[in-house]
Amino acid sequence: GLSRQEANKVILAKMQENGTLLASARLNHSFPHCWRHKTPLMQLATHQWFIGMDKPSADARKKLNQFPDKPYTEYSAEEHSELERMTDTELRHVAWKALETTEFFPSWGRARLEAMIKNRPDWCVSRQRNWGVPMPLFVHKETGQPHPKTVELLEQAALLTEQAGVEAWFSLDSDAFLAQHAPENASQYKKVSDTLDVWFDSGATHAAVLKRRPELQNPADLYLEGSDQHRGWFQSSLLTGCAIDGRAPYNALLTHGFVVDGAGHKMSKSKGNVVAPQKVMDTYGADILRLWVASTDYSGELTISDEILKRVADSYRKIRNTLRFLLANVADFDVTSQAVPYENLLEIDRYALGLLSDLSNSCRDAYNTYELHRVAQALQHFCAEDLGAFYLDILKDRMYTNAENSHDRRAAQTVLLKITQVLAGLMAPILSYTAEEIWQTLTPNTEDYVVLHNWTDSMDVVSANEYADYATLLKSKWEKVRALRAQAAKEIEVLRGAGQVGSSLQAELDFNVTASDFEALTSLGEDLRFVTITSAARVYKVATDAEQKILVQPSQQIKCERCWHYVADVGSHAEHPTICGRCVTNITGKTVARKYA
Repeated sequence: GLSRQEANKVILAKMQENGTLLASARLNHSFPHCWRHKTPLMQLATHQWFIGMDKPSADARKKLNQFPDKPYTEYSAEEHSELERMTDTELRHVAWKALETTEFFPSWGRARLEAMIKNRPDWCVSRQRNWGVPMPLFVHKETGQPHPKTVELLEQAALLTEQAGVEAWFSLDSDAFLAQHAPENASQYKKVSDTLDVWFDSGATHAAVLKRRPELQNPADLYLEGSDQHRGWFQSSLLTGCAIDGRAPYNALLTHGFVVDGAGHKMSKSKGNVVAPQKVMDTYGADILRLWVASTDYSGELTISDEILKRVADSYRKIRNTLRFLLANVADFDVTSQAVPYENLLEIDRYALGLLSDLSNSCRDAYNTYELHRVAQALQHFCAEDLGAFYLDILKDRMYTNAENSHDRRAAQTVLLKITQVLAGLMAPILSYTAEEIWQTLTPNTEDYVVLHNWTDSMDVVSANEYADYATLLKSKWEKVRALRAQAAKEIEVLRGAGQVGSSLQAELDFNVTASDFEALTSLGEDLRFVTITSAARVYKVATDAEQKILVQPSQQIKCERCWHYVADVGSHAEHPTICGRCVTNITGKTVARKYA
């Protein structure tokens, strides 16, 4: 036959020939196009199969047929209530009600799906394709009505397909099949050649997968897909679930945006801007790709480019370096015999456990609401700021200069091990391979794996009473100390820029602060210099905020070759002329005890 464009010319010529053409002209107008082939679509009216959105259930329809034949206004209150109950069985109503008990992430997904259910037409489930899942139906050759034994024939067709595959239906001899399973008037019926809408296929996975596998559960905790699936999988699953079970097949829906390139353009093979996941993994490793996904707020579009991946890789490197420090400093620690109880830890150690507990709670909340970017941000901030720029920085002196088996060093290791274990658990859903590396290092020569542990085990950091100690006593105090420490570091940088000091240990500090800050700093005693990582730190009280200032000056003392502090007693021991008294004590097996840091 002729193509549509060729047929148009023939029709116009024929109309002109017989005088029925009044006029013809070309007109530019909007017309539906195939999204894949970019060609115009030709619309034809054909017979199709539909699932009705506003039909009561079969039982309700039977009751409707038994209703008295009289005007609606004459129905009694009881009859009106009965009619409402029948309306409640309509698929649209059941689906609408099911969404009331469904959680949405992000929350705006609810309004979008509700609007689609409210306004959608009946669902056309038939397609005229040569591939797909067949509609195993038989209809009357003249009337088109389904066979009266449709249910029984469906069961037989399903059994046949289960045994011989989907092709068995397409090659089926319908006359022989009907003669065997429904011989009465068999010659009056024919096999339907239509296939099912592919959204029906995917929408029925809850029945085909969740219900058939004992290790899974129905309804599912979560269905996760792109924002276009409100019109697709989310909706088809909802409709099939409500039609079969009277409820949604999921407890929650998560919608994510589309991946776009660095300029915000949609990924397209024709544009050549597709970033292949395998290439990213080959270049950076799987955990970098996973961290990029987790770091991006999926409620909008997810932007990816080489520059973005480099930044993610840099963030990952900082996390990994922190973990390497943690693992290196617990290598000689036996938790079963050397762990220090919470009440015997130094104050900064207890504060660090409080920070870890806050991190754990924050990640728990974020995971429960599927806000993975909050988890990634919290992990990065904890590793970079709370650990790298504060706790671990201060801890180095205690770890490297105290006696190996001293109480203060073992106290630090107790906390470092706890931090390492908790971090491994918190990052396992995101940085799975890195978390397993950590676990294998902590538990060598065993068949223990991080993924075999109850995930919530990693959430428990301290007891309720221990957390109260942190929340009521330590948190506000150490936040003040950290703020003043940060100010002091800026002042030291000024001297460093002027070439007067090299490292912070070459500096001495004088804090001039008001009463509340004075109390926080002086409570640390001699340990304040370890917190500021300077060779001396003195505190003076002033009356007003205007008088507050931090003074920095180069130390005039001698550098200890072991701890690098500049102190007056370097060389005071003849046997160790180049080190300070504290280091002499530490290397002779005794320990200069600390209480705070």
